[in-house]
Amino acid sequence: MEINVLDIQGKETGRKVSLNDQIFGIEPNDHAIYLDVKQYMANKRQGTHHAKERGEIVGSTRKIKKQKGTGTARAGSIKSPILRGGGTIFGPRPRSYSFKLNKKVKILARKSALSYKAKEQGILLLEDFSLEAPKTKDIIAIKENLKIADKKSLFVLPEENKNIYLSSRNLQDVSVVIASELTTYQILNAKSLVLLEGSLKKIEEVLKLKDAE
Repeated sequence: MEINVLDIQGKETGRKVSLNDQIFGIEPNDHAIYLDVKQYMANKRQGTHHAKERGEIVGSTRKIKKQKGTGTARAGSIKSPILRGGGTIFGPRPRSYSFKLNKKVKILARKSALSYKAKEQGILLLEDFSLEAPKTKDIIAIKENLKIADKKSLFVLPEENKNIYLSSRNLQDVSVVIASELTTYQILNAKSLVLLEGSLKKIEEVLKLKDAE
């Protein structure tokens, strides 16, 4: 599959690049995508939820009513889970939600997500550029030139670029990531995937190296 290389004005440069079919043209594996996205979301959970059990409730230990003669059930503590203000039975406790996922499954998921984006024609290839200073209006102008102003976009850079990152952080529908940290969730969450030329080479390099392992 060939794709045109665009400049920041949104015009074709006259050059075309062939996308690697082993990365952008495979048969997508939906289950691998599900597992990778599930792990990504699970890792973002803090897991700090905590409910007090009866032993952690602060309150009097006085027996609240006499044992017999009331015509109701016996009760000995205001900390009882069946009373208002009492402890919680089997409540949530702090824990980690993370789980292990094989590297090959994660690689397959990323390739599947990229293949979906390629089939949907949701990938734009942009020649490498840099900004002299962090200006949000520059990123807005680039999006307008690429005709993706109203779409959630993910810019994939070959390496860290402080000015591009600072220029985009105030925009809710724009995210920036370097190629080596690109995740399946980020690919699918964006409507338009804007790859810089250098990042395309980096993605192919990283995925091929991991395949070789």
